[in-house]
Amino acid sequence: MAVIITDLCINCAACIDECPVEAIVDEDENPTGGETYYVYADKCVECVGYHDTPACAEACPTEGCIQWGEVVDGMPSSDNRKAAGTPVVD
Repeated sequence: MAVIITDLCINCAACIDECPVEAIVDEDENPTGGETYYVYADKCVECVGYHDTPACAEACPTEGCIQWGEVVDGMPSSDNRKAAGTPVVD
């Protein structure tokens, strides 16, 4: 999956603006019905080929909001990734 957005999300849109592959949608388009932004696992490339770290996490003002998710077969994964459930940016 690459990254997930947790319920710490404050819906500021910083991550949406930074995603190079438009994998993030706002709470109005969240397919789970959640009130936070959502990352589509089948679109997220962990910014491999774009940035050294996922740009969404670098842009996020909420510490620990964007975390590593499970790796999806066939999708790129960062060499810098940590275990699922840990923050992308410390």
